[in-house]
Amino acid sequence: MLKGWRIKDRTLPIGERTLVMGVLNVTPDSFSDGGRFFSFDQALEHATQMISDGADIIDVGGESTRPGSGEPVPAEEEIDRVVPVIKAVSESSDIPISVDTTKSEVARAALEAGADIVNDISALRFDFYVADAVAKAGAGLVLMHSRGTPATMHRLPPVADIFHEVTTNLGASLKMAQRRGVQRESIAIDPGIGFGKSQEQNLELIAKLDRIAEAFPNLPILIGTSRKSFIGRILADEGGTPAPPDHRSQGTLASVAAAILKGANIVRVHDVKETVEFVRVLDAIKHF
Repeated sequence: MLKGWRIKDRTLPIGERTLVMGVLNVTPDSFSDGGRFFSFDQALEHATQMISDGADIIDVGGESTRPGSGEPVPAEEEIDRVVPVIKAVSESSDIPISVDTTKSEVARAALEAGADIVNDISALRFDFYVADAVAKAGAGLVLMHSRGTPATMHRLPPVADIFHEVTTNLGASLKMAQRRGVQRESIAIDPGIGFGKSQEQNLELIAKLDRIAEAFPNLPILIGTSRKSFIGRILADEGGTPAPPDHRSQGTLASVAAAILKGANIVRVHDVKETVEFVRVLDAIKHF
């Protein structure tokens, strides 16, 4: 039975209730918030607000991974964006902090600055030394499935069997992480909604998320649907124009509910207060 997620010197409760991970983008080009929290003061203020709203984890990212994004941000620049924020949040709060990065240099700097988790959207495909940094720090690791790169993923043809693709590739990443010293109880799995999947595949992954949970027994399942384009397409107006990111909150909650009922343990969202309240009620019903 899944009891917890080991990250550095603590274990987060998994199974007792759904954990809410709040998104903090310190980037000028995020698809969801358009660089609103790019400055240090704005980022710190937003982190403080999410903590007050009940977030269980703050996920700090210094590079946009939206489909079609441009050239990768140099590691030094990404470090300059995330480390001051991580350091400030860790010094003012004991909330667990995650760094959303695919680079081992950034992971090491963030963990040294006070981060507890590395959230790798490439599941070690881009830089397997991320696992070494995690292992050395005894930190948590999120392995997320993705295809291609942020610049190319939206142009890739859909795979025939998305569940085989996700479970096979994440299984290989899980073995690599463990070979490089990451403890199994420190690893969480994310099927990667979006990131090279078709509209139908995104919906199928949520509707049948229990298949992912069954493929990775005793590992926490994290899912991030917040404000994503598949929701915008469902909520398109009569002319077929997708709903913009800031009009996808209710659609996000619907996807969160479906994911939790199918086995998600952690949900990664932009609208923390609404999600915390929503999840509290859903968990109460689910565990009755």
